[in-house]
Amino acid sequence: MYAVIKTGGKQYKVAAGEKIKVELLDAEVGAEVTIDQVLAVGNGGELKIGAPLVAGATVKATVVSHGKHDKVRIFKMRRRKHYKKSQGHRQNYTELEISAVNG
Repeated sequence: MYAVIKTGGKQYKVAAGEKIKVELLDAEVGAEVTIDQVLAVGNGGELKIGAPLVAGATVKATVVSHGKHDKVRIFKMRRRKHYKKSQGHRQNYTELEISAVNG
C-alpha cells in the first residue's frame, strides 16, 4: 500500500518502511507525526484519488533526525562588467520513517 502526501509545499510518494527527507517539521526526534494531507492512496491495482484530499486517510511517521542538505552554490557574473557574486545555501530537512499508511 502506498500514498501520495503533501507536506512543506511538495508531494511525496510513500510506503510503509520507507525513509524520506521533507521540509523542516517542528517535532522532536523520536516523536510520531500524523500527516493528514493525503492526495491519493493506492493498493495494488486499486487507486483512490482525493478531490483534493482523500477523506479519512492518514500516514503515520516517526521523526528519525533533523539536518541540512548539501550546499548549493549560487554564482552570478556579468562578463566585462567587473561583477561577481558568490553565495551558498543549505536547506534544513527532517528525515521521517513511514510506519503506516491508513486509507
